[in-house]
Amino acid sequence: MTENAIKITGLRKTYAATGRSEAKEALKGIDLEVRRGSIFGLLGPNGAGKSTLINILAGLVVKSAGSVRIWGFDQDVNPRQSRAAIGIMPQEPNLDPFFTPRGSLEVQAGLYGVPKGRRRTEEILDLIGLADKAEAYARSLSGGMRRRLLLGKALVHSPPILVLDEPTAGVDIELRQQLWQNVRMLNRQGMTIILTTHYLEEAEEMCDEIAIVNHGEIVARDTTANLLGQVTGKTLVVRPREPTPPPAGLPPTIRCDAREGGTLAFSFDSRRATAGQVLDAIREAGVTIEDVRTEEADLEDVFLSITSEKSAA
Repeated sequence: MTENAIKITGLRKTYAATGRSEAKEALKGIDLEVRRGSIFGLLGPNGAGKSTLINILAGLVVKSAGSVRIWGFDQDVNPRQSRAAIGIMPQEPNLDPFFTPRGSLEVQAGLYGVPKGRRRTEEILDLIGLADKAEAYARSLSGGMRRRLLLGKALVHSPPILVLDEPTAGVDIELRQQLWQNVRMLNRQGMTIILTTHYLEEAEEMCDEIAIVNHGEIVARDTTANLLGQVTGKTLVVRPREPTPPPAGLPPTIRCDAREGGTLAFSFDSRRATAGQVLDAIREAGVTIEDVRTEEADLEDVFLSITSEKSAA
């Protein structure tokens, strides 16, 4: 049994020209492996090709070239088995307004051929917090409840892989926290999670590994920790004992910016100086330090650095 939940090789997709629109190459030879049991982040700016990739995995878009294996099944050779191995929580709601949550889950399970005796409708309603709304029409549910129902529909056939396409877009903090609690629980039970999100702090907190897509190509793929380590810029935020403008005479490797509240931000490259050396330079410049804290690079810094480099190239 392969260790990969998903293996993609040489995946290409070109949308044909229509009317005045020219042909568009959305994916340019994607190679990607997603390890079983991981929470894998798929990030990229709008138009990078993430949605096309997700739709190919879901069987909604036909690829132009390449191979896709889902849970060991070749998508071309075993389309039914590969599709049954994956559940998709889409970004856009696709609910019948006249179905109840219980009805929606039952119909979805039927579409996947799940026998009535093996359906988990009540269990899923409890999981997504809609047991008390089981008989309410979908049109009467709030936006957050509808998104929870989308998650439930993705789980009816007990797939080993769950894809979450922008799952927390436009939802409140409480629902977001509940969703991540459910995702962590499912992952602990062995489910592989693939997450696309524009909330980079979520990806940083949730994902074991991350791939960044830009202009239809994978421009970075590594563990979250290693990606964060690629950005070497650090900042010491100093609160002077007395109001002080940005000092002159600092080494050229240190940049100082004044911030609100009287603090000074000293930015430097950790490959060229240590925090101790920067503190020494600050004191030599005549700044009396009352308090200091460190700001590390986050995933947004990595994302912007990588995507801007690729765009410039």
